[in-house]
Amino acid sequence: MKLFCAIFLLLFVDAAYAQKNINRDPLISGMLAEVSAANLEQSVRKLVSFQTRHTLSDTLSKNTGIGAARSWIKSEFERYNKDNGGKLKVSYDSFVQEADGRRILKPVVLKNVMAILPGTVTADKRMLMVCGHYDSRVTDVMNNKSFAPGANDDASGVAGVLELARVMSNQSFDITIAFVAMVGEEQGLYGATHLAKRARAEGWDVHLLLNNDMIGNTYGMETELKDNSRVRVFSEGVPAVETKEAAQLRQSTGGENDGNARQAARYIKETGEKYVDQLEVKLIYRKDRFLRGGDHTPFSAQGFTAVRITEMNEDFNRQHQDVRTEKGFKFGDLPEYVDYSYLQKITRLNLSVLASVGLAPSPPNNPVLITSVLTNKSAFKWTAPAIGKAPAGYYILMRETTSPHWERKFYVTATSAEIPYSKDNYLFGLQAVDANGHESLIVVPTPAK
Repeated sequence: MKLFCAIFLLLFVDAAYAQKNINRDPLISGMLAEVSAANLEQSVRKLVSFQTRHTLSDTLSKNTGIGAARSWIKSEFERYNKDNGGKLKVSYDSFVQEADGRRILKPVVLKNVMAILPGTVTADKRMLMVCGHYDSRVTDVMNNKSFAPGANDDASGVAGVLELARVMSNQSFDITIAFVAMVGEEQGLYGATHLAKRARAEGWDVHLLLNNDMIGNTYGMETELKDNSRVRVFSEGVPAVETKEAAQLRQSTGGENDGNARQAARYIKETGEKYVDQLEVKLIYRKDRFLRGGDHTPFSAQGFTAVRITEMNEDFNRQHQDVRTEKGFKFGDLPEYVDYSYLQKITRLNLSVLASVGLAPSPPNNPVLITSVLTNKSAFKWTAPAIGKAPAGYYILMRETTSPHWERKFYVTATSAEIPYSKDNYLFGLQAVDANGHESLIVVPTPAK
């Protein structure tokens, strides 16, 4: 009997420990409810209707080619702007892409399509950016004539960006949010490269970029997996831009898994799983898929925090394929193979992250892990954000060195704290939180005496 009681007590304690309260902001939940699978499908099918969105395709026709596609995307942003009372700033980000001797044979004018929702705190220059690419291709990357539907790659990402702009532009956020349909991804990440360099040259503070590339397929070729409950987030651990001093600090503190992109991915996992039911965010510790890249890569190269969001499984019979039927099997990236309920989930994931960061205080300033004495405790201090809303408090985050995500949070209201856990055995982060539970992105304290 005593053994039974002991086992029961252990099970009860384990179950109690596993319980986790989920507190959702009603404002964010309300926006999530507005994300429409029907709207997403309509946008995907409209983009497919342009026959090809190849980077070098027709720019004069009103019905086919990349010119017609970008005009329609811009008109959608403008329609949302009219509906929300003129909050959005809609524009083309135009540039001349010079010939590269590879996939651009002569100079060509390319255009990203942008809609910017300015933040209400004008002194806060941070910007959140969410993107997908609107160009498409078939098997031959230089074929700019054949039917290239690009329904999942990447009309799905652009449809998500459009739906985010439609829903979120009806609200106000402390910091600026930019919704972008990128061009030239299939030819060499040209649209993203141009915009990332422009952002750096003009001093934009891109706080976080979410690149959505292929977010509507749930079927895994060869494995026969059909998975509508998981999504991958790719993030770099060591920043692409790292000074010699930063590298030395990383090596001495074991911070190779704690770059800004990796911290953002952890934030995406926690926030997305809190707000979106039946969705698991898988953290993939790579900048992108094996030997491949995407539109977040140029932003990483410019020193911005950028990650890729993409479906859990890929169907290579749909990617970069000529539309054809062989032995009874239909190849091609067609709209009937997109799972629009899944696309709705991933769009909601993006919204939950953008809204949470957009409503949260800025991260703590000057976070320091004090190293003046040898101790088995860990002491921290920081300063309150100088711009924007004042935090209600702060979290000290802690995890085992082998853990992929944060395991414990200690809430404090002061700008210094000491906890009885050794910095030799754990990794730490800091974030600010407001009275409504909106949490900032995570910053890692640096050692200082």
